[in-house]
Formats: sequence, structure tokens, C-alpha cells
Amino acid sequence: MTIHLEGVLVGAASLLIIGVFHPIVIWCEYYFSARVWPLFLAVGGICLVAALFTTGYLSIFLGLLGVACLWSIRELLEQEERVKKGWFPKREDRK
Repeated sequence: MTIHLEGVLVGAASLLIIGVFHPIVIWCEYYFSARVWPLFLAVGGICLVAALFTTGYLSIFLGLLGVACLWSIRELLEQEERVKKGWFPKREDRK
């Protein structure tokens, strides 16, 4: 019997990336507002293009990272709404 760990590793990488991006989105919205979304778009696009030209686990990781960056654009906008509702603190010195 052969054990293949690829699926477990990809699942763990997915969980890790999602877990890391949650506080990144909150931090970015707090310090820079949702206007930082073009950075997430650029990094996500670069990661997805790079995933097309690599193989193996690096390609999978870059694909996951790229999609997480693109998904974070939506989360940034939702985080902005959560701040407006008072669920998260608002940075007072932001104009």
C-alpha cells in the first residue's frame, strides 16, 4: 500500500494561506483602507501567471496564493463594510 500525501499537503497549504490572509486583509484595511485593492490584484495576477510557468508544488502554491490575493479584494470591500457597522475598529486619523 502506497500513501500519497499530495492532497494533504495541498489542503494544508490552502488552510495556511487562508489563515494568513484573514489578518492581512484586516490589517491592510485598517492602515490603508480598501483602496489598496490594486496591489492585491497585481500580486494575484503575477502569482497566477507564474503558476502557469512552473510545475509541481510551486505551481500549486502560486495558484493558491494568486487566488487568495484576488479573493482578498472582495474581502477588503466587505471589511470596509464591517468597519462601518462598528464590528471592527476604524483608524481615526485616516481622512
